[in-house]
Amino acid sequence: MPRPREFDRDEAVERAMAVFWEHGYEATSTEQLLQAMGIGRQSMYAAFGDKHGLYLAALERYQARQAAALLERLRAVASPLGAIEDILLGVAGEAPEARARGCMGIQSIVELAQRDPDVVLLARSATSLCEAAFERMVAEAKCRGELGPHVDERSAGRFLLTTLQGLRISARTGATPEALRAVAGFAVAALKAPASASSS
Repeated sequence: MPRPREFDRDEAVERAMAVFWEHGYEATSTEQLLQAMGIGRQSMYAAFGDKHGLYLAALERYQARQAAALLERLRAVASPLGAIEDILLGVAGEAPEARARGCMGIQSIVELAQRDPDVVLLARSATSLCEAAFERMVAEAKCRGELGPHVDERSAGRFLLTTLQGLRISARTGATPEALRAVAGFAVAALKAPASASSS
């Protein structure tokens, strides 16, 4: 008869994610993780290999959740362009503590991308998924006449994700909701600009 697991792996990853998100990878100690997860050192090593393996599991969980939330929000509004605008404006509408906390995915890139190929792979996967979601919404907006036919969906998808990432970084560094809303509005206006204006 197989031995029952000594802890809930999903719950452990969830708790570890919160610690890594708050402190970053390097500043998080193994002891902090063990205390948050409520498990012993050997259990952690058996389940995740080491601190790095646990971090990758937590980061993958975070990115999957963020991508799912993005897709859900993009589908929740009847107007594709309105959905895009809501996503960008949503950063300004977050509670102050959420804005200050920032994005764990962006934090991982800033902290580790130069020396951790596993983090780079996860970041690329998340980026591709989110860019594709924005591309589909831009294509739908063009079909409905909300955007002009001159708008390149791929470039627009990259632009929107980069804007969203920039908004999150700005929010974490103390930008006011008014400033964040102004940037979001400018980005949407840039998409809506007629071909002659955008090419001049």
